Amino acid sequence: KDSGAAVAWCPSTRNWPPVCLLVAHHVDLPEEHGTHTGKKGKDVEQVYLRCSEGSIEWMYPTGALIVNLRPNTSPASYKHLTVCIKPFKDSAGANIYLEKTGELKLLVRDGERSPSKVYCFGYDQGGLFVEATPQQDISRKITGFQYELMNKGIASDLHTVSAPCRPCSDTEVLLAVCTSDFVIRGSIRDVTNEAEEQESIIHVGVNKLYRQKSKVFQLTGESGNWRGQIKTLLECGVRPGDGDFLFTGRMHFGEARLGCAPRFKDFQRMYKEAKDKGLNPCEIGPD
Repeated sequence: KDSGAAVAWCPSTRNWPPVCLLVAHHVDLPEEHGTHTGKKGKDVEQVYLRCSEGSIEWMYPTGALIVNLRPNTSPASYKHLTVCIKPFKDSAGANIYLEKTGELKLLVRDGERSPSKVYCFGYDQGGLFVEATPQQDISRKITGFQYELMNKGIASDLHTVSAPCRPCSDTEVLLAVCTSDFVIRGSIRDVTNEAEEQESIIHVGVNKLYRQKSKVFQLTGESGNWRGQIKTLLECGVRPGDGDFLFTGRMHFGEARLGCAPRFKDFQRMYKEAKDKGLNPCEIGPD
């Protein structure tokens, strides 16, 4: 019989976390791949993902899809996790709910258009229930979103409205140098404001690359200089200016998000003071 099918896998990678890609579509499905209930067109398919980040794409959605996130960590640590999802720009054909013990809370309504909006909830608040909406022609519909599992503290930093705009204390800067996904010394070449998404894109010229988790900052073929982009909230009012900064931050759905960004001369001062007192949380060449 025809029923909703889902296949998931983790591509081989040396970097943690592993990344899952799931594609769901209409095929004949062996029983062990999922659970089906209800009448034709109302089947419920369950999928289990053990990766801590990935993408889900449901082609020609009918019925419903239960997404069970089971990261390869101790179940005792689940309570410290936050789940974030970011719908694809052209996602259509289904509503996305948060489900717990049979109760549904709407997260994303079919047809809702918020290109940069991210929805986050505690892992213990429930799972994802994706339900197809009635359509005249499902052949043109694809429901999809990215997801990430992260520590609650990191998620709070990323999604607290005031956090990116507030200057970091010396202690916060020094800790950010040790824990951020990227740490660079660079200058602001330009700033692009995106009013619709309420975000600013900072175009950065990199003078020194200390660390990066993903290849956001790359050598440009023309000049041979390192360059990249960092996103932050529009309300932070970032503008191009002279001088170097120490940019730190986290990767979030494949994008660099700004964390602490003191002027580089200020970072040199606070790093030296902490080092003289033996209070540096980690070593980094500040020159």
